[in-house]
Amino acid sequence: MRKFIGLSALSSIVLALPFIASAQALGLMGTLVTINRFLNGLVGVIITMAIIVFFWGLVSYLTRVGEDKHQGLIMMFYGLIAIFVMVSIWGIIHLLQATFGITGANQAIVPAIIPSGATPTKVS
Repeated sequence: MRKFIGLSALSSIVLALPFIASAQALGLMGTLVTINRFLNGLVGVIITMAIIVFFWGLVSYLTRVGEDKHQGLIMMFYGLIAIFVMVSIWGIIHLLQATFGITGANQAIVPAIIPSGATPTKVS
């Protein structure tokens, strides 16, 4: 198991090297947007995996006999728990975004009125 974790970490680092190398060319906002897109895609993949685990447990429950049916029930239970937790957190995040008016990663909140006495500065 440790060998698998070590190989997974090593392969993740090797796959991330081109991204790390291009981080300077993208700038901070470009890097954050890229990370945001990656994480949004990753959430969809993890939810899909949880659904697959649930259906794998369902098929296991329906095809096995006796004591082995219990393993299918356990897989279905963990699949449902994972789906519920991820979709709930996703919903809470969207609720908070709607509550506080956060619409996207590329949009900055700029005040409509500059206070008197303040001098505007150029933001790069």
